[in-house]
Amino acid sequence: MRALITSVVTASLITAALSFTPAVSRISAAQRGPAPAAKAPRTADGHPDLSGVWWRGGDVGGRGFNAGAPAGARGAAAPPSYTSLYQPWAQEKLKKLGDKDDPTLRCVPVSFGTLNVSMFSVGAVAQVVQTPKFVVLLTETFHGFKIIPIDGRGHRDDVPAAYRGDSVGHWEGDTLVVDSNNFSDVPWMFAEGRVSFHSDALHIVERYHRTDANTLEIDATVEDSKVLTAPWKVPKQTLVLAPFDQIMELNCSGIETQSLMDAASKDNYGKK
Repeated sequence: MRALITSVVTASLITAALSFTPAVSRISAAQRGPAPAAKAPRTADGHPDLSGVWWRGGDVGGRGFNAGAPAGARGAAAPPSYTSLYQPWAQEKLKKLGDKDDPTLRCVPVSFGTLNVSMFSVGAVAQVVQTPKFVVLLTETFHGFKIIPIDGRGHRDDVPAAYRGDSVGHWEGDTLVVDSNNFSDVPWMFAEGRVSFHSDALHIVERYHRTDANTLEIDATVEDSKVLTAPWKVPKQTLVLAPFDQIMELNCSGIETQSLMDAASKDNYGKK
């Protein structure tokens, strides 16, 4: 179990006894409002520094964990999901797949992220390391990584398709825009039996914006002309800075998942 480091900030309100000056106005802390959040740190070249360990306020199942953005306001239609945008042939294929077919059971990472955060992959914690030339996303679960050049170079044309694609980034003001293509069609978008296959035409654009010292917002749009009827706009994801500065090593060897594969196979072979 992750050892959480917590810091407790105790705020006190000092009240003056004004027995002889009843007309003096006293402004409470509530009236003044919350203290402004600390500004996002910046690197030597002036860009926001995205470095740090990011999560939703806790690990999965732990105290403080936030499952993510709400589906929408009461009475409003839920936003489209990834698979709701499948073309007719993909909808038919979707019905024939289940838990037993999940590539992550064979230690294949997802192409996007089970919690709709790309750098989480199949987990819920990730680390960003930023240099003048690269932004590196380190994923805790499966111990994966993504190296994103931010020095103006384009996509590579000399590498094979990859599980996590090929990414390049550039700054638009204080927002880092990451463009990813050249995906292998082997992984799914999500894990845990959520059937979410895609094609080699998968294209993802993400926008990372550190709004203050402790908050990172991520917007993403997913396109796949061979599978989807329209681009999928991912709900905005809001992460917070974790109270520790290193992720753990959580590799996958396949041994841990063998019992899951066996159980899924027994439960799902009835699907045709």
